[in-house]
Amino acid sequence: MKSLQTALAAFALALSACATGGMSDNDKLALYRAHALAPVDSFRYLNRIDGWTPLGDTAVAIWTRPNEAYLLEVDGPCPDLDFAQAIGLTNQMGTVYSRFDKVIPRTGVGREPHPLPCRIQQIRPLDVKAIKSAEQDIRREGEKASS
Repeated sequence: MKSLQTALAAFALALSACATGGMSDNDKLALYRAHALAPVDSFRYLNRIDGWTPLGDTAVAIWTRPNEAYLLEVDGPCPDLDFAQAIGLTNQMGTVYSRFDKVIPRTGVGREPHPLPCRIQQIRPLDVKAIKSAEQDIRREGEKASS
């Protein structure tokens, strides 16, 4: 069962990468901000990330379930965020709090046993359906432009 979940998460990530592959980090961040709801102070986190999308060095979108995602904006630039192979989140008894918890980029090189954590400045739930729809529209426009 776990391998099926891992495979589905990898497939979702691949689709997400294809949908926004031609976009700059700033364009992707603008798309996610446009489909983000009002900021919240925290969200439940069960030590599992179903997927994530780096959005430059100041933000990341994380999926905690297939249809539940959050835009996490960090204080200042987080130098390893854009190049991370994986990320982690600190949490307090299963809850991630803005202005307290951190995103931990894991690059696989350099500082790896001690990666630099980045404090979460703001948490905004994402409208996942709207993002998927917008990504499909972008992909269609890209296909039209290339033909």
